[in-house]
Amino acid sequence: MFLKARHSSRLRGATAALAAVALLATACGGPSSSADDNKTTLLLPGTAGDFQLNFNPFSPTLLEGPGSIFEPLFFFNNIRNVEPRPRLGRSFEWNADGTRLDVELRDGVKWSDGQPFSAKDVVFTLDMITENPSMNGTGYKGTATASDDTHLSISFPEPSYMEGPQILGKTVIVPEHKWKDLANPANDAMKEPVGTGPFMLEEFKAQSFTLKANPNYWGGEPAVKKIRYVALSGNQAVADALKAGKVDWQSGPVPDIADVEKNYPGYKAITVPMNQTALFTCSNAALGCHGTQTDVAVRKAIYYGIGRTQVNALAFENTSSEISPGAGLLERDKDVISSKLQEKVAPMQPDEAKATQLLEAAGYTKGGDGVYAKDGKPLTMTLKVVAGWTDYITAVDTIAQQLQKIGIKVTAQQLSWNEWADARGRGNFELLIDSISQGPAPDPYYNASYFFSTSTTAKVGETANPNFARFSSPAVDAALAALKGMDPKDTAARQPHLDTIQTEIEKSIPYIPVLTAGTTSEYNAKKFTGWPSKEDLYAFPALWARPEASEIIMKLKPTNQ
Repeated sequence: MFLKARHSSRLRGATAALAAVALLATACGGPSSSADDNKTTLLLPGTAGDFQLNFNPFSPTLLEGPGSIFEPLFFFNNIRNVEPRPRLGRSFEWNADGTRLDVELRDGVKWSDGQPFSAKDVVFTLDMITENPSMNGTGYKGTATASDDTHLSISFPEPSYMEGPQILGKTVIVPEHKWKDLANPANDAMKEPVGTGPFMLEEFKAQSFTLKANPNYWGGEPAVKKIRYVALSGNQAVADALKAGKVDWQSGPVPDIADVEKNYPGYKAITVPMNQTALFTCSNAALGCHGTQTDVAVRKAIYYGIGRTQVNALAFENTSSEISPGAGLLERDKDVISSKLQEKVAPMQPDEAKATQLLEAAGYTKGGDGVYAKDGKPLTMTLKVVAGWTDYITAVDTIAQQLQKIGIKVTAQQLSWNEWADARGRGNFELLIDSISQGPAPDPYYNASYFFSTSTTAKVGETANPNFARFSSPAVDAALAALKGMDPKDTAARQPHLDTIQTEIEKSIPYIPVLTAGTTSEYNAKKFTGWPSKEDLYAFPALWARPEASEIIMKLKPTNQ
């Protein structure tokens, strides 16, 4: 299963959209709490507008749950190449040829309703994903069987080493006794979630909901006793809450981000380059996409028309960095960035001459209004963005002005997060701004298998997860299949396949690269200890990242100040 999230902009999809965790003070609204409660309660501002009750971890519009309510078997660090940390699992082992994965589970674990957890729940979850393609965000093709309550084996039709971190680290397990009778598990709203995780749903209202610590959690009750999520109207409202000392953890932009410790006493900040900001295009006409963005010449013209240095300065306070058109992370994946790419790095300055040359070679002619057209259809597109995401709104406004200079008219459309997420999933868009996320381990295979695999997309009108661009390439599919069966330590054998993936992505650019997002979190170091640091990046520090956020929250200890 894949979950998409928000950075405040970065990766917002399947997490609560505006990412910030805060210490609950009665001034924030909602029920009053005692001073002692306030010292152990976190607040997460969410989307603008009312929350929609949905804790289905497989839904593209879920509110919360992966890692906090529902757990994976293991936690993999996708920033550092370290051993995975056991969650519901205790150990795992591949057979000699990578066709069978044996897993040992914890014993004595209970669901939050008191029912026992067992290997049958894991088998049920994996079978359910197999039977519902829109839930199968990793292209899982295994067959799971349980030998007893704490042991299971997953068999694959071919060597599948790369499936390990995805199944073990990205798939959250749900209870068979609660899910077996759901008519549509991919989309049914889960209103009363039952999980094994460190938190449980306590209360839901349209403007706020609260998770409470699970007193029977197998790992011990967390020191953070409650997490309250409150609807706030956009980035500025979150920044104001931070300024007022009511927010303890905010992943996203704040004014004057370079001087967080000076401007926000008691707070510190950390920035990690990870997810890749892009203009998502519904690119594949064969799968039902409509609009001029289905023409690769138009997508490439947009690619060259973007002034990334200006976008970085105006929208992201220069916290973003260069991006590769092949979708590998320039810093983390530097050893495997393909030498066969035409451009290793997307140009930071616009190349208007190159953009117009591409359009004219493809048969577009400029009209009297300065906008190119072909066959009577002008190059006009709508670019969807979530209302309140001020950094992305600034980015799309800036990009629209830049593209006007090359004869492409782009109109920004602000939507609620629910409307935006639904349009993204069903392919009802021409352009939208979002981020390409990374997988469970530090390897470019994973974001390619998520966003560029035919198995993770769908026809327009059906829910794609998460290949929202509807990109499909037999060459990329074949390279992904080959990589899946290779030992990741065999770097020489893997590189030709990574070359194919990156060069094919560059040719088509269904997700038009903007910048590598410098994901910044501001956190209250005075109120809580245990936050990640550059010296100890035990988890990717972004509140919207799942299950990473739960790893961080479980590490936090209140200082009682």
